[in-house]
Amino acid sequence: MTEEPTRRRAATEERTGVRRDRERPPAPDPLPHPVVDNHCHLDIADGEWLDTRTAIAAAAGVGVTRIVQIGCDLPGARWAVEAAVEHDALVAGVALHPNEAPRLAAAGELDDALAEIERLAQAHDKVRAVGETGLDAFRTSADGRAAQVESFRFHIDLAKRLDKTLVIHDRDTHDDVLRVLDDEGAPDRWVMHCFSGDAAFAGECLDRGAHLSFAGTVTFKNAAPLREALGVTPLDRVLVETDAPYLTPTPYRGRPNASYLVPHTVRAMAEVRGDDLEVLCRAIDANTSAAFGGAWGTAQDGG
Repeated sequence: MTEEPTRRRAATEERTGVRRDRERPPAPDPLPHPVVDNHCHLDIADGEWLDTRTAIAAAAGVGVTRIVQIGCDLPGARWAVEAAVEHDALVAGVALHPNEAPRLAAAGELDDALAEIERLAQAHDKVRAVGETGLDAFRTSADGRAAQVESFRFHIDLAKRLDKTLVIHDRDTHDDVLRVLDDEGAPDRWVMHCFSGDAAFAGECLDRGAHLSFAGTVTFKNAAPLREALGVTPLDRVLVETDAPYLTPTPYRGRPNASYLVPHTVRAMAEVRGDDLEVLCRAIDANTSAAFGGAWGTAQDGG
């Protein structure tokens, strides 16, 4: 399952002209209790700087024993399902990323792509989530917003019909995300992926039943409002993620991220909140099971 992710990574670097430092940071000290990386893109790194089996083993070695693999386009969604079936430590989320929807709409392919996502969401019981979906005003202009909203509404409905967890991407669109979610009605379980708002927005999401997932961004120096949001989030609603290979936590910001670096983020979260580290780890582990519809196997069960 390595050729397609490698091609996609090469295409991204060719398009952006950005070449990342792929030197792997050293492993941090293990956590005192297992946690879950609830949002990862193993397919983007696989075959490049860290293959999937190695990534899972490295994460398990520091106490990150389970991972939610997220597919953001049709190739990625197919890969996520295959990987979740192959590896005990993984479950999958499938969707069209909000920046993918306008591209497909312009090509007249959005309806067929959404139908394929629905098929994949039902392909196996290890597909636990519909996401990441949502809205993004950073990379998509106003011309693409209608397609984003159409796709977002479809994914909300799909999550509810299939009793899957909804995983929401929100970049510079806080009010619009809540407006669409209120229009459609939130599913029983939903996660605000890579939470990026302040304490007031956290309250709005929490009032609607969200779990808030914090990434390496919470360790960045300029993220004081995000740390305030973390501070007001109840212990039973806190999740952690990498969004790997992106958003690498301090002190390795700028290098590719991976699940084995989650302990840096969790330790920073415990310090911000004033929580005992083991208590926070146990809460994250339990919260992730609740948010994604129950526990699943771990790397120790067979990779």
